[in-house]
Amino acid sequence: MARSGFTDTDVPDQSGKTFFVTGANTGLGFEVSKVLAWQGARVLLGCRNRMKAQDAVARIEAAHPAADVAIVDLDLGDLASVEAAAEQLRQEPQLHGLVNNAGIMMVPYARTKDGFESQFGVNHLGHFALTGHLLPLLEKTRGARIVNTSSNAHKMGDFDWNDLAAEKQYKTTRRYGMSKLANLLFTFELTKRLQAAGSSVMVVTVHPGGAETDLGRHLAWLQRFAPLLRPFLNTAAQGAWPTLMGATWPDAEPNMYFGPSGMGEVKGPAKIVQGNAKSQDPELANKLWEVSEGLTNVRYLG
Repeated sequence: MARSGFTDTDVPDQSGKTFFVTGANTGLGFEVSKVLAWQGARVLLGCRNRMKAQDAVARIEAAHPAADVAIVDLDLGDLASVEAAAEQLRQEPQLHGLVNNAGIMMVPYARTKDGFESQFGVNHLGHFALTGHLLPLLEKTRGARIVNTSSNAHKMGDFDWNDLAAEKQYKTTRRYGMSKLANLLFTFELTKRLQAAGSSVMVVTVHPGGAETDLGRHLAWLQRFAPLLRPFLNTAAQGAWPTLMGATWPDAEPNMYFGPSGMGEVKGPAKIVQGNAKSQDPELANKLWEVSEGLTNVRYLG
């Protein structure tokens, strides 16, 4: 890692490796996929919209004709789609990196196909199920990693166990924070269970800080002030640096958390950062795991 932090220029050669990136057709997911492909990896793009996915593949191949990229249809708001995507991925001989990048932020109230509040359902439960389905393939691959994407918003997250579907009350910011706290707790608990099982699979978490993507398209105020905020934010390519660090840095260790190095972890090259105390609470992490197993009917690492 460079003395000033990790950027895309620090990504080592990835030839011979295979990665699956969720939400890969735009924003951070596209930038991560592009860099991994340029560094020689086979990159499978998990996307809900096939036309946008085809456009992403075309853009990567136009810039790097030798890129090895392919599309996997994936809707994280539909557990049947998650299982079908995993079945397709299991045809791959190896999987070195599962990059759980896709997410939605502060959207109007909606439910997933399986009846979950959409932010919790897409940001956490969909990835929880996907990871469970793919863990046997990751276990077969030497040096495999799982990269979960959180946010500084985890610091305002809390769980309403009696109203997970937000039937009684829905506040977009609170529910987003809850889903991002879940991402860190998932890494914490999965790391503990993998180590207890003697697994070599590593799990880390990342957050992009403030990155200029379309994730905030449902926030009218953010769209209005975007030109004024631009100097204080990372570009999408820069926002991908923590994810690239988590996926490829040779010195990464289990349960590490990576984010921007600038003031407030908003922008700048990637470095090791820290989540809040709640994100490392073993009782909370175990409860979330049990609830997630029950909701998704995906059980692994008993």
